Amino acid sequence: MEGSVYPRPDALGADSVVATGKSAASWPAIIAGAFVATSVSLILLALGSGLGITSILTSADHGTSGTAIVATTAIWFIVTQWISAGLGGYIAGRLRTRWHGTHTHEVFFRDTAHGLVTWAVATVVLAMLVGAALPLMIAVGQHTASGKSSTDLQNTASSPDLAAAPYGIDKLFRSTNSAETQDASGPKVEADHILRNAQATGSLPDTDRTYLAGLIAASTGISASDAQMRINDWLAKSMEADAKKKVEAAASREAAIYTALSLLIGAFIASVAAALGGRLRDEHP
Repeated sequence: MEGSVYPRPDALGADSVVATGKSAASWPAIIAGAFVATSVSLILLALGSGLGITSILTSADHGTSGTAIVATTAIWFIVTQWISAGLGGYIAGRLRTRWHGTHTHEVFFRDTAHGLVTWAVATVVLAMLVGAALPLMIAVGQHTASGKSSTDLQNTASSPDLAAAPYGIDKLFRSTNSAETQDASGPKVEADHILRNAQATGSLPDTDRTYLAGLIAASTGISASDAQMRINDWLAKSMEADAKKKVEAAASREAAIYTALSLLIGAFIASVAAALGGRLRDEHP
C-alpha cells in the first residue's frame, strides 16, 4: 500500500481518502513542463529576432513610430508567452501522477497550481538565460532593415553618445588656422555651461546666443554669422537627440508594461493548460 491513508473528516464518500507523508506536487512533471516552456520561448524569441518582428515597418520609407514598434514587440512577447506557457503547463498536467481518492475540486486546484509553478520556474530560468542578451536581440530586430552588423550594435550598446557633448564643443571652437595652438579651454568650459543650460531649459536666450557667438568668433577667427550658424546647427542636433531620448524612454516604459502583461497572460494560460492536461490524464489511467 502506497503511504498511509485516513478518511476525510467531512466524509464525502467511501472513496474519499487522503495520502499522508507525500507531497502533492509532481516535481518531475513540473520540471519537464518548465524545460518545454523555456525551450519554446527561446525558439520563438530567436525567431522573432531573426525575422525582424521588432522592426516591422521601422524603415524610414514606412515612417513607423516608436509606439508601433513597441506594440509589435509586445504582441510578439504575448504570443510567445501564450504558446510556451500553454505547452509547458499542458505537459506538466499530462505527466503528473494520478491522485487517487482526491476530490475533483482539489484535483483542479492542484493542476492549476502545477501550471503556475511550471510557468514560474520557466520564467526564472528564461530570465537567467536571456536577461543579458534580450536587449541585443531586440536591437538586432530593430536594425534589420538598416543592415547593421552585430558588431556595430554591440559597439553602439556599449558606447553610448558619451563623447557627443565634448565633440560638439570642440567643433564650435574649431579654428580656421590649423597651426594655431592657443589654449581655448576657458571659453570651451563657459560655452559648455551655456549649452548645458540651453539643453535643460529647451531654449538659448538671445543674450547667451550673442555672447557665445562672440566667444566662438574670438577663439576661432571666423565671422559672427558663421559662429551663429555653428550654434544653430549644434542646438538643432542637440534638441533632436534630446527628443529622441524622451521618445525612447517612453517606449521603454510601455515595453515594461506590456512585458508584465504578457507574463500575467502566460501564468494564466499555463494554469488553464495544466488543468486541461490533468483532466485528460485522469481520463486515461
